[in-house]
Amino acid sequence: MTALFIGGVLAFVLALIGTRVTIRIFSRMGRGQPILGKEDRGPEHEHKAGTPTMGGVAILAAAILAYVLTHFRRGVVFSDQALIMILGIVLLAALGFLDDYVKVHRARNRGIFWKTKGWLVLFVSAGIATWLALGTGVKTTLSFTRWDYPGWNMPVWLWVIWATLIIFATTHAVNVTDGLDGLAGGTGLFGFIAFTVIAFWGFRNPEIYQIVNPLDLAVLAVAFAGACAGFLWWNAAPARIFMGDVGALGLGAALGLFALTTNTQLLLPIIAGLQVMEIGSVALQMGVFRLSGRTRRLFRISPIHHHFEMVGWPETTVIIRFWVISGICVAAALGFYYTDWLSAAGLR
Repeated sequence: MTALFIGGVLAFVLALIGTRVTIRIFSRMGRGQPILGKEDRGPEHEHKAGTPTMGGVAILAAAILAYVLTHFRRGVVFSDQALIMILGIVLLAALGFLDDYVKVHRARNRGIFWKTKGWLVLFVSAGIATWLALGTGVKTTLSFTRWDYPGWNMPVWLWVIWATLIIFATTHAVNVTDGLDGLAGGTGLFGFIAFTVIAFWGFRNPEIYQIVNPLDLAVLAVAFAGACAGFLWWNAAPARIFMGDVGALGLGAALGLFALTTNTQLLLPIIAGLQVMEIGSVALQMGVFRLSGRTRRLFRISPIHHHFEMVGWPETTVIIRFWVISGICVAAALGFYYTDWLSAAGLR
């Protein structure tokens, strides 16, 4: 438990200081985030143009550094799963960094990877999923709250496809959610707190959950939670810095990878319920628009957080209400997890 406290506090402090330094560096460079204009028929956010972006670098650096420093404490050891996860997170964040750089350098919101970024993310996701399946002891079963519930065995190749889709989906879901000040960071914080609890509970109950190196996963999860909290100090509305694609892709990959390594794949849509709602709104909008012959839309604009802005909700109202929804989803997921533990432990 002490290791989790150390990891979380270190990550918070490092992100708090690191984000402030990042703001100063990017502000001196005189370039910031380009914003879509009125031609996109969305809410007016032009006043945010020029705000420093790529703050996700500070989140990821703080989380990874805090994770490493925590291992100076006796009893906390590095695991192959966590190291593979970090590599995958860094690779996907690097794609986001390149996209952010192009946006800022060319003052174009869509970046150079607008059409090809998805394929690159899919390729990297497949590589990390394959490495996890072949290079670690991760369970290749379909799981809800533990490896044997429902515990349907999958061939390795099928699990790799399944894991690839999970990583791919979560990166895009968080990327879509990252549209208002503090929205992606706050909801990501809730998710990482959930995985900290899940991994630590797996560490305390190894005979039930059989998670590989659960304590190390808990330390990594709490480091990401602390880093998100430190970043939010500067990212809360009105934001002094945006996380950018480098942060959104990195945090999204982390959420998906934690679900895979803690055997909670089917619980992930509840933990990330807000992100599911966000990317679902985009899918529904596109589906209705295409089926209607490009004449109708389900929402005024997607993702859905912009729809509520368009109907008159202030930005801060949307953010706080969406945080509440995310918190309820995480609480419900942990409730399912605890209830199943009572059943598995024979306490009910």
